[in-house]
Amino acid sequence: MEYIEKTLSQVLTEKADAHPDHDFIVYADRNLRFTYQEFNKRVDDLANGFLNMGIRKGDHVGIWATNVPDWNTVLFACARIGAVLVTINTGYKTHELEFVLKQSDMVCLCLTNGWRDSDYIAMVNELVPELRTSQRGHINSGNFPFLRYVVHIGQQKHRGMFCLSELLLLGQHTDSAQLREIEASLDTNDVVNMQYTSGTTGFPKGVMLTHRNILNNGWNIGENQKFTEKDIVCLPVPLFHCFGLVLGMMAIITHGSTAALIEWFDPLLVLATVQKEKCTAVYGVPTMFIAELNHPMFRMFDLSSLRTGIMAGSPCPIETMRQVIDLMHMKEVTICYGLTEASPVMTQTRFDDDIIVKVETVGRALPGIEVTIRNPETGEECPVGTHGEFCCRGYNTMKGYYKMPEATAACIDKDGWLHSGDQGIKDADGNFKVTGRIKDLIIRGGENISPKEVEDFLYTIPGIKDVQVAGIASEKYGEEVGAFVILKPDVQLTEEEVRDFCRDKIGRFKIPKYVFFVDSYPMTQSGKIQKYLLREMGNKMLSERAAQS
Repeated sequence: MEYIEKTLSQVLTEKADAHPDHDFIVYADRNLRFTYQEFNKRVDDLANGFLNMGIRKGDHVGIWATNVPDWNTVLFACARIGAVLVTINTGYKTHELEFVLKQSDMVCLCLTNGWRDSDYIAMVNELVPELRTSQRGHINSGNFPFLRYVVHIGQQKHRGMFCLSELLLLGQHTDSAQLREIEASLDTNDVVNMQYTSGTTGFPKGVMLTHRNILNNGWNIGENQKFTEKDIVCLPVPLFHCFGLVLGMMAIITHGSTAALIEWFDPLLVLATVQKEKCTAVYGVPTMFIAELNHPMFRMFDLSSLRTGIMAGSPCPIETMRQVIDLMHMKEVTICYGLTEASPVMTQTRFDDDIIVKVETVGRALPGIEVTIRNPETGEECPVGTHGEFCCRGYNTMKGYYKMPEATAACIDKDGWLHSGDQGIKDADGNFKVTGRIKDLIIRGGENISPKEVEDFLYTIPGIKDVQVAGIASEKYGEEVGAFVILKPDVQLTEEEVRDFCRDKIGRFKIPKYVFFVDSYPMTQSGKIQKYLLREMGNKMLSERAAQS
């Protein structure tokens, strides 16, 4: 395949020159629109503002915000001056923020007021008390020696912080000669983005991704959805995660399409945006699609403009997939699989695959990427149909973990294979199936049990809306199977009824010893279910049951 050997800045400028008046970013809920030309000029202004403030090539600039309108302005302005955008999970609290600020050697933090129950301003002031007494641009923090600047994305004034609007205004009155010189010095293999892995266990690691990594991955993802400049993609997934940034923005910009952004997920706003903007694609994790389909006002909206999109993050129940295809008109919906370290997508179903391929597999390797299933013990490639570890090699492999050479070496072997930690198989048609995290395997008395296999079976029980399976500690067997069930409205089921349904249909050792009826699952901000927290939750619920008996 031919690769995109350009920077994000070059791609944006090319699209702005070719289609200056075409919408690039739209917010339907506030009727805010940026054409490619308008956005390119805004990026120039902020890039000049950053340079005036003191940001230099190679500096790490953090962004802590939901999908606000200037999120992408910060991304592309950093890319234009050679700074590295460090994306921060919107759900982080003080402990996690402290780790990322320090580990990333962050020079500048851009942030909004906060989100939900998180007050970002208060948390930053708690961690960096020097802010209240420092002249702007001259933070001298003992705890964060690299941090010099904090930029508020909003209209309010805060002690020690610049305002993004001020930087934009400053940039408008700055000559761009220095900016053009820096821009010309950049290389497609420079790191442009650092994303911290979701950290479902332990502290996260900073994944260094290059222009080449994410632009080529985005291009191929868009190609598999047949994107053109006529496509309008509804993006309710977070930009701080690869789903929004690469599958979303990089697929969109490389095809000259339009992004219809949503600040944070709201099923009603998704439906309204699709109708108002006549979106041709919508993204989401399965739980988002389930929320949209089950919204009481769902049938009031005209979704007939939709044809494609991406469902990723976790497996999709076949009934949900049928509804997405039939009721949301997304006959060309695709499934993606990957991990942040792979920029992130390594496999994707194609728009014309049948429904079984879309619910039972994660598709085939993207062009330019080798994907294999390897024996985690020997490193040898597994035959078709044999379980092993997903590994990939190609343009999409991260540059490494920031300041973690040992962790990088453990993830990328001497032959260049990136080890995912996910278990899967390859079928005779070249499609791959994810069968679980290798460390998520339930080992009951020596029997290996795939949580996904049990989940897929339990989905067939009438009345079950969603189910997740995790190992529960057992003195006798080491682990027992625990099922965490969300029921459909007005449905009642007992633990014994769930187990009775399983008898004689799946192996006895796979039948859930414990069934917990819950209302929701612990999730990362990017929509991934945290299995280790499910295990903790199950163990706690069992202790409470024992105390009551």
